[in-house]
Amino acid sequence: MAFDSSELAWAAKVVSSHMSPTPQYVWPLLCELVGAEVWTKHENHTPIGSFKVRGGLVYFERLRNERPDTKGIITATRGNHGQSMAFAGRAVGIGVVIVVPKGNNPDKNASMRSLGAELVEHGHDFQEAVEFAEALGVERGFEMVNPYHPDLVLGVATYSKELLDAAGELDVVYIPVGMGSGICGMLNVRDLLGFKTEVVGVVAKEAPATALSFAAGHVVSTETADTFIDGVAVRTPNPEAIESIIAGAARIVMVSEDEAAEAMRELYRTTHNVAEPAGALAFAGLLAERDLVRGKRVGIIHSGGNADTEHLVEVLSGHTPAP
Repeated sequence: MAFDSSELAWAAKVVSSHMSPTPQYVWPLLCELVGAEVWTKHENHTPIGSFKVRGGLVYFERLRNERPDTKGIITATRGNHGQSMAFAGRAVGIGVVIVVPKGNNPDKNASMRSLGAELVEHGHDFQEAVEFAEALGVERGFEMVNPYHPDLVLGVATYSKELLDAAGELDVVYIPVGMGSGICGMLNVRDLLGFKTEVVGVVAKEAPATALSFAAGHVVSTETADTFIDGVAVRTPNPEAIESIIAGAARIVMVSEDEAAEAMRELYRTTHNVAEPAGALAFAGLLAERDLVRGKRVGIIHSGGNADTEHLVEVLSGHTPAP
């Protein structure tokens, strides 16, 4: 799902009309811990606390320009994609229905409602929520938005451009992988800039579908994705995303629940930024591979700070939450 430099420039203009660029800092304590020069891209500093808002803004701008008669949109999420849709839909005055699985992060649910979305709870996990949303969209005549829509990838790619413009050509960048918009955006931007930066995806061991797909060379689904790292709890990857990841990523790293919780704690200690579980996943991948990157120039994507309050208390107390 490639885009060119003119499309990326247009997307950056759309995003910048709603928010300022997010910072990327080289934190001394974090660098000391890893033994490398580490650039942290703070997507937890967007208006919804997540990188996803960029994709929503670009999606709705295209919708307003090209499909103005759209009755409404519907999507499924574990939280940040839904907040993005709600935030951007409210900005252009288009109704948004969001389906979440039962037991979803209550803080994210509250945020989506506060942004004006109609929230529907259905299913055990993200995949069941997606299937229900597709059927409900047909029933209501709403446009279904897949979390790997081309405009979402284009929108979130703007953070990659900001990071690489600021840091220059990094040796390696670690990115958390759910449905794949973030990593695929980075791969596209890297190639447009002509950089040789290695791009490494990071997933949870309890939600390994992307890692299994990368190893197999084709989409591999799993029966479960039960992890407290809710932002990457994917059972069935998107085929186009997997194709791009196989073609351009260096590797996929799997980290445990304990490693993710430890990364949340270390990010707080070294940067005093709160990370949701998926937001700390890139750092967890870097910590798992620190011996490979000593002395190098490295980037990590702090993709979001929307941690469930109870989970955050548990993690900062030294424990790992149950799924």
